[in-house]
Amino acid sequence: MGTIVVAVDFEAASDRAIAVAEGLARATSGEVVLLHVFTPPLETYPGLEPSLTLAFRAEACDPARRNAEDLAKDRCAQALFRRGDAAFENLATADDVAPDLLVVGTYGGRGISRLLLGSVDEKVVRQARCPVMIVKAA
Repeated sequence: MGTIVVAVDFEAASDRAIAVAEGLARATSGEVVLLHVFTPPLETYPGLEPSLTLAFRAEACDPARRNAEDLAKDRCAQALFRRGDAAFENLATADDVAPDLLVVGTYGGRGISRLLLGSVDEKVVRQARCPVMIVKAA
């Protein structure tokens, strides 16, 4: 296996997804690429003063970028950082990188929470042009 992209959000499901991807990469002499997508919540509020949105982005994105880069250094992987909708950016990055596998961690939401919030994992599985592995948190 060549390249494995792992979508990370710094939660437990991501940790497990990274561990699975690392195991696959070791077994196949592959490369792990970590992808973190930051979705700024304030952009969704119309009429918000632009300077507040810019300040929020700068404050929130820098630590997330550093976390992704630090995690990549610790795990001997490359880190990619994107801003926007998680499902869209996961799919766009998979199209750009053309990995052999896209790995996504999940908590396996059910019922009303899944209906109300939607599922990034489900969108990615349905629309990805590469194989996708969903890794459930323990």
